[in-house]
Amino acid sequence: MKLLLDQNLSRHLVRRLATQFPDSQHVAAVGLDVATDREVWDYAADHQYVIVSKDSDFRQLAFLLGPPPKAIWLKIGNQPTSAIAALLSGNVGAIESFVADAESALLVLPDLGS
Repeated sequence: MKLLLDQNLSRHLVRRLATQFPDSQHVAAVGLDVATDREVWDYAADHQYVIVSKDSDFRQLAFLLGPPPKAIWLKIGNQPTSAIAALLSGNVGAIESFVADAESALLVLPDLGS
């Protein structure tokens, strides 16, 4: 299960999540740091990534276009990288189930305190 981390997330998350989500990338590492949301969406679909973002635009694309790819929307506001890493690491099971469900396009992960 490969994650493609959007520009609004730290590049350091790739390293921090490498055990749970090997082969994940940040958009900047694959040349998409100034790409449109649709370009990121198409790249993720072509390369079997799950998009992770705090951007609600990917929620819209998930409903409009459906999978692939799938999108994880982090509804967390401004949080440190450690909190985002903990949120994703703490939801590996939910993310695995989401990825396995062919019909699901969007997974919403709220703040750990919610």
